[in-house]
Amino acid sequence: MIKHIENVAEFDELVKEGKVIVNFYADWCGPCRMFGPVLEEVSEEHEDKLTIVKVNVDNFGELAGRFNVRSVPTSVLYDDGKIVGMKLGFQAKGPLVRWALVDN
Repeated sequence: MIKHIENVAEFDELVKEGKVIVNFYADWCGPCRMFGPVLEEVSEEHEDKLTIVKVNVDNFGELAGRFNVRSVPTSVLYDDGKIVGMKLGFQAKGPLVRWALVDN
């Protein structure tokens, strides 16, 4: 299940443990809308190993600023509270899973 944050404190709590992909997106962004179903699929198939958190940059500009997000979608990978990677743009399912669960 994908988690949509309600506040910054919730975000900080969600990224503390395990593997977490944070997806910075905007509702008006075409590639973000294409990426949504991919993230849903990955979330359902790997929910025991991976958490996906979505952050709307229009609602949480301070978080986007914390990560220097300049374009959406941007994905940030956490492993036990530490940032281990960042990817810009749409990602296909296979490469996304490899990046999150195999390469890091």
